[in-house]
Amino acid sequence: MTGSQPESVRTSGRVPEVWGKVPARNVNFTGRSVLLERLHAGLSTEVTAVVPHALHGLGGVGKTQLAVEYAHRFRSEYDVVWWIPADQPVLVKSSLAGLAPHLGLQAATRSGAEDAADAVLDALRRGEPYDRWLLVFDNADQPEEISELIPQGPGQVIVTSRNHRWQGIVDTVAVDVFDRQESVEFLSRRAGLSSTDADRLAEQLGDLPLALEQAGALHVETGISVDDYLRLLKEQTSALLSESKPSEYPMPMTAAWALSVAQLRSKLPEAVDVLRCCAFFGPEPIPRDVFRRAGHQASDARLSSIFGDTILLTRAIRELGRFALATIDSQARTIQVHRLVQALLRDELDEDERRRFRHEVHLLLAGAAPKVPDETASWQRYNELIAHILPSQVADCAEPAVRTMVRDVLYYLYRSGNYQSARIFAERFVERWAERSGPEHPDVLIAQRHLGGIIRELGEYRAAYDLDSATLAKMTEVLGPEDSETLVLSSGFAADLRAAGDWSAARELDERLQAQHTTVFGEQAPATLQIMNNLAVDYGLNSDYPAARALHDVVHRKQNESAERIGEADVLNNWNGLARAVRLSGDSREAVDLGEDAYAYGVQELGAEHLWTLKTARDLSIAKRRAGDFDGSLELAKDVHARLQRIMGDHHPETVAAASNLSNALRATGDINAAYDIAEQAVARYQAIYGDTHPYVYGCATNLAVLQRLRGDAETAMHTDERALTGLDGRLGRDHHYALTCAVNLASDHAALDDHVEAMRLGRETLDRLRRIFSAEYPLLLACLANLVLDTRASGRREEADALYAEAKRGYAGAMGLDHPDARLALDEGARMDCDFDPPPI
Repeated sequence: MTGSQPESVRTSGRVPEVWGKVPARNVNFTGRSVLLERLHAGLSTEVTAVVPHALHGLGGVGKTQLAVEYAHRFRSEYDVVWWIPADQPVLVKSSLAGLAPHLGLQAATRSGAEDAADAVLDALRRGEPYDRWLLVFDNADQPEEISELIPQGPGQVIVTSRNHRWQGIVDTVAVDVFDRQESVEFLSRRAGLSSTDADRLAEQLGDLPLALEQAGALHVETGISVDDYLRLLKEQTSALLSESKPSEYPMPMTAAWALSVAQLRSKLPEAVDVLRCCAFFGPEPIPRDVFRRAGHQASDARLSSIFGDTILLTRAIRELGRFALATIDSQARTIQVHRLVQALLRDELDEDERRRFRHEVHLLLAGAAPKVPDETASWQRYNELIAHILPSQVADCAEPAVRTMVRDVLYYLYRSGNYQSARIFAERFVERWAERSGPEHPDVLIAQRHLGGIIRELGEYRAAYDLDSATLAKMTEVLGPEDSETLVLSSGFAADLRAAGDWSAARELDERLQAQHTTVFGEQAPATLQIMNNLAVDYGLNSDYPAARALHDVVHRKQNESAERIGEADVLNNWNGLARAVRLSGDSREAVDLGEDAYAYGVQELGAEHLWTLKTARDLSIAKRRAGDFDGSLELAKDVHARLQRIMGDHHPETVAAASNLSNALRATGDINAAYDIAEQAVARYQAIYGDTHPYVYGCATNLAVLQRLRGDAETAMHTDERALTGLDGRLGRDHHYALTCAVNLASDHAALDDHVEAMRLGRETLDRLRRIFSAEYPLLLACLANLVLDTRASGRREEADALYAEAKRGYAGAMGLDHPDARLALDEGARMDCDFDPPPI
């Protein structure tokens, strides 16, 4: 269905502030006034589905065109109108994400499609900055596939679908074929036919709008008479019936399409070849540059000559538009073929021809894809191609260049933060490649490596560990222990070990990998620098902060000096690691400066809501708290936690880590009860993620114990700390930073129960250990020392306490200055120092 309308109903008035991806208006739109008014009235219920009439249930009745016309005709009522192709639910978020910058949010190229889409949905629900918005989800199928992506808010939503199940869920408008008057009016306007001829033609075409459009276009382009058209239509229909065309395709559409293709073939046969290629892409717009960039990729000599001839290709595409076999958007530079036309084109070919054209499309996609998937400047081009990956059945192709493109797509989705889509794609490719090439084929193993990394980033650590460990064993056997892919997967497995709490094993593996990477990739290679970054993380987890700081610093310098391109995410990851290592080495103020620089870089290069930017923001919040900026720390902690809740959910490891930080920030500002509720949830959620004996579970338990004591329940706090300390001793040893932190707090529990003798004994033992490991100005050592002053005095040892006090004062003066809140609390107010735990990224 296409058409312009009389002057009296043409759009007038204001234009929306945001007008995005809405298809061009059909200048031949006809009729449908009643349906348009019903749709307009129905949108008072916020969501309306446009579905085919139940008696027909076929394509080509004009569902999409009705939505297009509505968007144009009533656009003055909206501030935002945004079109979302919904054929593939996995890609709906990418379309939503495109709206982000128009709402004042970070673009998907910076924050990732998942994060940007979630931010868009949140802004639409709140009606900020616009509360008059219209979203169109075009060609949605199952309601449950996109229901969570339909915002509930002050705006309105149109869903077009072939699925009648929408009728039981939302208000619906059923679209039938044209009535005869609409058909006659349409053909009169589209092709200049008389009412009599238009009526005769409409009768034979069953008033099907898409068939009428193609018949009208054929008449305009060839001048064919109605009598000749009806004769050919009858002959063509008989031929089609004799071939037993599938019953789900309407015969009027099938016959009209066949006539148009036959006439196009007689005029420009090369255009039919282009059309057949388009039939094996997805039904979404195809970027014209796919043919321009990748014409030389075609293996078929005829297609290669077409794609390589710019004049011929341009003419062919123009003819497709003239015969209404494709929609040509000159401004967006795209070609789009109706899904029903695509199906008919595919069905007219035999299996060998289908296989040949499908393979050519695979080669075109591979040739058009960028080659640097972790470069943010390439992400828009990947996003243009992504809608055609699954519909073109790329997973069935074994061509090396095509499989390389698939791996690059997976990496793009992962790097851009679109983890859920990355997982769906990866699982599909692993399954199909294993069926086609066998489970031990290198391509399958490499795809499984990508899948393991994606699952890990989604916080499913046990599943990632199991998959990576099995894949690594097989990859070592098939490719060898020093193959580049084996080494990259080994690095991922070291991350699995970190997530499992086996930090010594992770360090040992990364130390071996650093030597292997240097040999295989080179000392300055990005992969080698990434392993060095990972090793620095291992040093930090094993509480060797000077080594972590030194290695992160080396990597940072080498990244800045590298002649090879370093991905923005890798730069941010190490930069934040350096800031964290500086903080854990005892210099919180310098860590704040470094962290602010790293955070600004993350926002600029990846976006404010990219997962790795949010990790950096959380570490910056911790550094601010350690440096005494409690209000700044709390504000950032709240923001990061809220964003991660919305983007990753309450149970993702990074959200739980952000919750732990928020609890600590609330405690530092005196909101003990709110801090307690969050800390209690964090312990339970960490247990669900990591198991009961992970160091992070014990670490968060020490935070909870501090709050239990501050709420007046020192007995429970002591038992909580005792269990945590026993667990940390068993997993990490007493000389680990986390165990020593817990021991300092346990001494405070004893003091709160008036057992100063035990508090003093444990404090002295812990201080001795701290002195062997850290400098005299290390914050944890100073906290232990300050608390020991109180317990020593309470035990009547005043001279000893005075000596300890003098030592503490010298330490605070050198470490952070006597004006720091911790120094004032410990030295001036004689308050006990509570030590908390902040789980670092793994």
